[in-house]
Amino acid sequence: MSASNRLSGVDAARGLAVLGMFAVHVGPGARPSGANYLVLAADGRAPAVFTLLAGFSLALAQRQRPDALPGPGSEGGGAGRGGAPGRLRPLLIRCAVLAALGLSLAALWPGILVILTFFALYFLAAEPFTRLSTRALAVVAAAGVVVGPLLSYVLGPLFGVGASGRGTVPDLTDLARGWTGLGDVLRGLLLTGAYPVVTYLPYVLAGMALGRLCDVREKAVARRLALWGAAVAAAAYGSAWLATEVLGGRQRLLAAIAAHHPEAMAAGDPVRAVLAQQYGAIPSTSWDWLLLASPYSQTPLETLGNAGVGAALIGGFVLLARGRRAARLLRPLTALGAMALSAYVVHALVLAGPANGAASWGALAAFCAVALASAWGWQRAWAHSPLRRGPLEHVLRLATAPRARA
Repeated sequence: MSASNRLSGVDAARGLAVLGMFAVHVGPGARPSGANYLVLAADGRAPAVFTLLAGFSLALAQRQRPDALPGPGSEGGGAGRGGAPGRLRPLLIRCAVLAALGLSLAALWPGILVILTFFALYFLAAEPFTRLSTRALAVVAAAGVVVGPLLSYVLGPLFGVGASGRGTVPDLTDLARGWTGLGDVLRGLLLTGAYPVVTYLPYVLAGMALGRLCDVREKAVARRLALWGAAVAAAAYGSAWLATEVLGGRQRLLAAIAAHHPEAMAAGDPVRAVLAQQYGAIPSTSWDWLLLASPYSQTPLETLGNAGVGAALIGGFVLLARGRRAARLLRPLTALGAMALSAYVVHALVLAGPANGAASWGALAAFCAVALASAWGWQRAWAHSPLRRGPLEHVLRLATAPRARA
């Protein structure tokens, strides 16, 4: 299987994750009814898969270039494994650009949970793990799936967010408050934010481990990745359902909600109401919260389930990309995934301006159609140019390119 087809499959999976983010941001709402189940399926999983793919792409990039660390939507061109200042410079620049974009977009419109600032810290945190052996990396990734949520649960009360106050997204206005604001930004990025490092870095590490362990150039490997990913996802979500609906977890949660979140008891689903108040981050009021797999609950079972979905999508799309006809049909999705960073930033700007408040099937269809057509058209127009991967992706490459020595 050619490398281009393999990368096309990965880009297609990333493109679907981008469409999933559109569904959450401009769709009609994630509700368990009718066609809204499609939006519910994307809720929480889209950013998780996007993050897993960043780790998977990092592993692919290192296989091709040992000193590469990709940004969102790229397959290479970044920081180093060796730790030398010359190799760390591209990583630091890339992370600074992502952080600046994330803080700026979050300040423009707080209506979406901008993930880019968190991505900057993911890549910084992931750099030391690129030096681990494959076996050690797999062990650390597996441990992180459990340890990360446990740390979030245990540390929450120590930072005053035991029952509420999680799910925030830092923006530029926070930095204007001096050292206090900077401390709040770091706390949000590490622990209390919408996509904190403590619970989202395991997705990056899991993606890196999968990228090393699974050589998807082999058809059998890609098939096993798809099947095992689906099986893991089903087992994780099924275990959460069993624990909450059959083994009494929901009743114990309702008791905790009555004690710590009495205002939520009037809602049709008090559990969902509590999670919605915190953008889905779990409170530290009952160990039974850790048995959920609800969107953004950031529990071990949700992390495992989302990672399984991501693995299944990677394996499935890589298999589809092997066929010439299917690969042609996937081109718009592949193009969107190749320039995911540009698409994400543009959609956030549109939501902050002319499409502010959009939330309907029509808005979602328009966003998806325009994004797919624009990405496909851009790649055709710049087919023989470095700009082919996307405008912001190209700017990042220029900013992190090695400087010529005099």
